[in-house]
Order: sequence, then C-alpha cells, then structure tokens
Amino acid sequence: MTIVPLPMLGRREAAAAALAAKHRLGVPWQKVAATLDRSLVWSTSAVLGQQPLDAEQARALGRLLHLEDEVVDALQLPPVRGADMVDSTEPVVYRLREVIQVYGNTLAELIREEFGDGIMSANDFELSFERREDPEGDRVRLVLDGKFLPYRVF
Repeated sequence: MTIVPLPMLGRREAAAAALAAKHRLGVPWQKVAATLDRSLVWSTSAVLGQQPLDAEQARALGRLLHLEDEVVDALQLPPVRGADMVDSTEPVVYRLREVIQVYGNTLAELIREEFGDGIMSANDFELSFERREDPEGDRVRLVLDGKFLPYRVF
C-alpha cells in the first residue's frame, strides 16, 4: 500500500482555522492583540492572513486558540495579500470601496498639493480603529497613517 502524503496546510486555510477557533472560543480581538504583543488592527490582519507571524507569535496564538500543530506551522507561511483575499460583497468592504470611489481623487489631489507628486505608502503604514460615542449613533473612526513617497525623476 502506498501512502500519499496530504498537501501541506496553506496560509488561507490556517487563517480560516484560526478565525473559526477564535469565534468558537469567544476570544476578543483585543486578547489576540495582547497575545501577539502588537496593535489591534495589525493582529487582526495577521490572523486573517495579511501579516507575517514568526514562530513565537504563531505558537502563542496556537496556545490561545487551541490550534493544532499543522495550523500553527501554516500560520508562519508568508502572508497572502491582495484583492482576491477581500470579500467585496462584505458590506463594510463595499462601503470602504465607496469611500475611495467618492473621495479617492480628492485625497490624491490634497496629497499632491500638500506634499508634491507622490503617494501614501501602504507598506510604511499604520491603521488605527476606534469606536467614538455620539448621541446620534456611535461612530467608527479610522485613521490611515502612511509615509509619503515622492515619485522619482530619472
């Protein structure tokens, strides 16, 4: 009898397993962030497969979420970033796309006027999230903080 090894678990499958365990155990994102010793936004992004986890972080997450060793190993694979990882039917994602459709050119114009010809980096970048109480309905506050990168003339 020939034993055919199963394919190695991928980063996407590991993210799905970690997310399912987080929900099953009722672990809040803030506890995940404390476990990884990183920001709330970065930690959430990492569990979802968009940021790298080193061996120590993956093991700590594995202990927190009671993950199998193969999931912990797969969490250390390189991130899978990109548009194919985003569910464009998710209402929050759809609305953020709408914000960019309405204000994207405005932001580009304001960046050019303030900084010159260039872009805001998504690599040297931080994102913060907070809930702001408001008598007319609580508000979501997002702060995008990216380094300015001028276009090079050659």
